[in-house]
Amino acid sequence: MASWGMTRARTLHRVPRRPGLILGLLALSQVAVVALWWRWGWRIGLPAMLLTHLTVVWATLYPRATLLCPALSRLPTARREVWLTIDDGPSADTGPILDLLERHDARATFFLVGERAVAQPERVRDILRRGHGIGNHSASHPDTRFWRLGPAAMEDEIGRNQSLLTVVSGQTPRWFRSVVGMTNPFVGLSLKRHRLARVAWSARGFDGVDCDPDQVLARLTRDIAPGAIVLLHEGAAHGHNVEILARLLEWLAREGYATVVPSEPADSP
Repeated sequence: MASWGMTRARTLHRVPRRPGLILGLLALSQVAVVALWWRWGWRIGLPAMLLTHLTVVWATLYPRATLLCPALSRLPTARREVWLTIDDGPSADTGPILDLLERHDARATFFLVGERAVAQPERVRDILRRGHGIGNHSASHPDTRFWRLGPAAMEDEIGRNQSLLTVVSGQTPRWFRSVVGMTNPFVGLSLKRHRLARVAWSARGFDGVDCDPDQVLARLTRDIAPGAIVLLHEGAAHGHNVEILARLLEWLAREGYATVVPSEPADSP
């Protein structure tokens, strides 16, 4: 296992700089659409409106899109290293997952849900005690509506989770994972306020929903390459998450991959 140094982590830790400007440009684009419609009618105005709206929808729903907010999707390295990220905990799977990681001398970052963390504080502390990192994955995990939350509701999910995880763990997270990977124009406002950087992924197996472990492993290994950020889950109802991680760790060992976790960067202006 390994941890990237502070300087390298700082370059990866990209907090949104001007989210208000992005919102302003989005508003200005709609003013331009109205002007086009007024000047040239629906034949020009309608395509312009569809183009701007579909662009925002794509940037919101596509997990690796960076139009609305920066996102780290892979580590810039040619070495056989991957960053394991585990979403949706803590859960009953947390202990067995930690045991697996320890047996393979591997490290991971757990993107935690605040309300679940408050209900299971010892599991959160165990993650840190055993040398792993934690990240912000919203306070309540509103998976069906996260994409459409307004600024106040988004701040409640992200900012409240920062407070909850800080109280439970004694550490303030520096990384954020959007719920279901969806990132609307208001996410950047909260990330800037809390000095959070968004982490996406480059390899996923869809293990958070009902799945077949063989298919999940095939999807994951197909996309794993040097610097991959691997998306995994814990606590899914299908009960296969621990098995999937065990098989993935065995595959990584056979293929000569190490696991790395970026060091926690200090706050900077």
